[in-house]
Amino acid sequence: MFKAVNPRQNFPQMEEDILKLWQDKGVFKKSIENRRDGKRFTLYEGPPTANGRPGIHHVLSRVFKDVIPRYKVMKGYYAPRIGGWDTHGLPVELEVEKELGFTSKNDIEKYGIAEFNARCRSSVFKYVSEWNKLTERIAYWVDLDNAYITMDNNYIESGWWALKQMWDKGLVYQGHRVTPHCPRCGTSLSSHEVAQGYKDNTEDPSVFIKFEIAKESLAKAGLAKKWAYPADKPLYLLAWTTTPWTLPANTALAVSAADQYAILDMTDYYMVLAKPRLSALKLAENPVAGECLGSDLSGLFYKPLFDPREFGIPVRNMQDNSETGISEELLYPVITTSYVSMDDGTGIVHTAPAYGELDYESGVKYGLKFVHHVDLQGRITGSYPFAGKFVKEADKDISRNLKERGLMFRNERMHHTYPFCWRCDSPLIYYAKQSWYIRTTAVRDELIKGNQQINWYPEHIKDGRFGDWLENNIDWAFSRERYWGTPVPIWRCEKCGRTECVGGIDELKAKPNFKGMQEKLDIHRPYVDEWTYDCDKCGGNMKRVTEVMDCWYDSGAMPVAQYHYPFEPESRSIAKDGRFPADYICEAVDQTRGWFYSLHAISTLIFNRPCYQNVICLGHILDERGEKMSKSRNNVIQPATVLDKYGADAVRWYFYTAAPPGNARRFSEKLVGEVTRQFLLMLWNVYSFFVTYANIDSFTPSEKYLEGEVPELDRWILSELNQLVLDVDKGLDNYDPTQAGRRIEDFVGYLSNWYVRRSRRRFWKSENDADKLSAYQALYTCLVTLSRLLAPFTPFVAEELYQNLVLSADPSALESVHLADFPVADTALIDEQLDNEIRLVMKVSSMGRSARSKAALKVRQPLAEVRVVLASASERTGLMRLAEQVLEELNVKALAVEEPGTVIPEKNYAASTEGAYTVAVYTGLSPELLAEGTAREIVHRLQTMRKSAGFEIADYINTHYQADEYLDSVIRMHSEYIKKETLSNQLIKGNAPEGAYAENLDIDGHSLSLWVAR
Repeated sequence: MFKAVNPRQNFPQMEEDILKLWQDKGVFKKSIENRRDGKRFTLYEGPPTANGRPGIHHVLSRVFKDVIPRYKVMKGYYAPRIGGWDTHGLPVELEVEKELGFTSKNDIEKYGIAEFNARCRSSVFKYVSEWNKLTERIAYWVDLDNAYITMDNNYIESGWWALKQMWDKGLVYQGHRVTPHCPRCGTSLSSHEVAQGYKDNTEDPSVFIKFEIAKESLAKAGLAKKWAYPADKPLYLLAWTTTPWTLPANTALAVSAADQYAILDMTDYYMVLAKPRLSALKLAENPVAGECLGSDLSGLFYKPLFDPREFGIPVRNMQDNSETGISEELLYPVITTSYVSMDDGTGIVHTAPAYGELDYESGVKYGLKFVHHVDLQGRITGSYPFAGKFVKEADKDISRNLKERGLMFRNERMHHTYPFCWRCDSPLIYYAKQSWYIRTTAVRDELIKGNQQINWYPEHIKDGRFGDWLENNIDWAFSRERYWGTPVPIWRCEKCGRTECVGGIDELKAKPNFKGMQEKLDIHRPYVDEWTYDCDKCGGNMKRVTEVMDCWYDSGAMPVAQYHYPFEPESRSIAKDGRFPADYICEAVDQTRGWFYSLHAISTLIFNRPCYQNVICLGHILDERGEKMSKSRNNVIQPATVLDKYGADAVRWYFYTAAPPGNARRFSEKLVGEVTRQFLLMLWNVYSFFVTYANIDSFTPSEKYLEGEVPELDRWILSELNQLVLDVDKGLDNYDPTQAGRRIEDFVGYLSNWYVRRSRRRFWKSENDADKLSAYQALYTCLVTLSRLLAPFTPFVAEELYQNLVLSADPSALESVHLADFPVADTALIDEQLDNEIRLVMKVSSMGRSARSKAALKVRQPLAEVRVVLASASERTGLMRLAEQVLEELNVKALAVEEPGTVIPEKNYAASTEGAYTVAVYTGLSPELLAEGTAREIVHRLQTMRKSAGFEIADYINTHYQADEYLDSVIRMHSEYIKKETLSNQLIKGNAPEGAYAENLDIDGHSLSLWVAR
């Protein structure tokens, strides 16, 4: 006997019970240890930060991380999964600053670095219990007891070792360059951090500024004669910018050498801009006083908008860093560059070397002047009228100043994409300063080549989003002017300036006259800042630089750092024993600029090979309207809300099957509820049906029931089952859980809506003959196989089926489905012809029901005929062989199969068409058909009454009735059919005995009173 199944199962409660079962039996640990002799399968866990609560997007990534290793374990692989925690960096620091009410780095300095970092350390596991609880609740099996932690000394030391390898290859350098800078956090950001903070539709100024040409430079440029105009009129170059705050640092204007430029007569002055831009700027009607190539403009000089020296800001030469004296005339040049575009602006680009990457490169190339009038907090310095203001606030003041001086040609607003800090949401500024870089551009070809060895899902990410990122990668600015992070392991001599990178603690201790290390090792600031030693070159004091590492470097180093490579002897075999590279990683699509990149870059820089082989790249989660989830929109769904209502399996199944992994997917309670109804409850109803009737008949599973002549319906469902095993195995092996899951959905639909429905009479009959036992065994085989196919996807429901169907029948079986092997298809049982024939019958039946629905004809009403037009004449034989099934399904008396292409007349027919297929039912109804339809309606009403009266499925009853003349004749005419269908011993005309369950009914305008009793 199987345990009785509650048809109204509370899935969340069932899952809690199964969680306890797994815990009591140590199933996760056993699932790994039992496969220790198998080939290793390695998952790298992208480490989350536990100083914030987990969200529904974390559930998405975790269930996708879970499904593949579960599958691999069932395929015999040894797959220990180690969790990890990302504990450094801005995400942690900003939360602590918020708690302390800090607004800048100055607040941290006053508070004390040691005290601040202590708060950071204690905060990183603030919500770890919630993370652990969620991880367990959704059945994400990962070892959190031995998780790697990026702030651990051993982890940091491995990160130091990795940087030392790059240093020794000449791939680490300090450079003065323009880098993305967060003025709120006071630190540089890497390009992959910047990529995560772009905001579309950001509103900014769009200003067109006039720069006055120094007329004496016209002769030098050879344009004095070419451009003849009254000497009393000023001549301007027109440039465009969206960052007015950078204009005080302008030291050049860039033009395109090969494009045409025009000088416009603006009545009171002349103005130069690119000719291709005249129409877009609505200046094409202005008189053109002259034209030239951009190359002709090279050699012109113009007057600065602001003379920085007047406001206490030094002007330096980028070639020799010499300072321009206050008495020297200050004029800036027109230069030619390749990056000037004719798609926007004026064709003349404002150039401020201190605040733009390309500007800086031009400054070095042409030896431009260099003006820095903004501090690291993003405030204007010097004695400008707008000094002390944040750069974005100063935009208006600077624009007003230029307008008052007659230098503003146009002042507009525009919307564009702009980078913001990925953690604090402050607008970034591009800022020239000293930073430490990893020369990733030196291995660009190797990065691209290695990417070709990685299997990406979806595939277009490889050469698209990720490939483009690698193609255009720039050197990694990895240093941060912050506090809580892996200290940059570079020491500089205070006397001679020599720098060297240290690759480990023992190496550091071996340095001459090393001192400062505390008894309790803590490789963090401020303690590491006190570690000094003598310079090998001059004997001076070697002191560590102050920066810490990009936290993306931390997580990217995890392939080696999680094992304390190469310091632990057992860590040195990671490439031999399958721990490196990873077989599988999975995160959201934005990690193509984050963790996916830092992993790939570090591994390529050190080992010249990828550190992962297969990636599922997930799309983002949207709300049910397709909008991004955010607190401001009040549309964020907390995981517990859905898990408590529908359970983890429902959420897991929705995520796997709602959309391919790389697509964005909508998410809501309603959508998860639909999955519960459409899949889980359908499966559960089949399971409940089987257990109910198997217990009634005391069925004991045995494969012998499927030996010899097996009924066609059973052969078909077993053929479909074994094809399903092949398809799911292939899908998961190809890292496509969506395709695999959808095939399971299809099969469960076949099982419920066709096999079980068409087999009901086989289960209902009283004798346990070979046909009935075959049906039981076929359905049992399907459910048991499904329990193993579903184990990687819906581990709870799979376990429930297994515990009841397998362990109850065989107590010696493995104690959990998650210790079992993945099903292996018996290809000898696959009959493609039979599968195709029955699928055609299902298709025709479905289209026929649609045709009936169009004519408002209930399925219970028999019809005279159905006519079918097939796509191919070759399908006719199979359909006619199974014609009886079509007749039963559509409740029609005759089937006619027409030639392909036949057009069925509309009169008296209702039709449904799909491509080349047409199914049409004859809508005329004879008195005999109407009577038979009425009899079927009476059966339907009696079945409902049986249920309402509390009778068991197998209970026989006596039915009493009172009816009008028409219904009485129908009941007498179809009495045997009614008795058989409702398990009625008798149909008795007249009132029933006292206590019988009664209902008064109206059937198509005819009155009927029914009583049911034992």
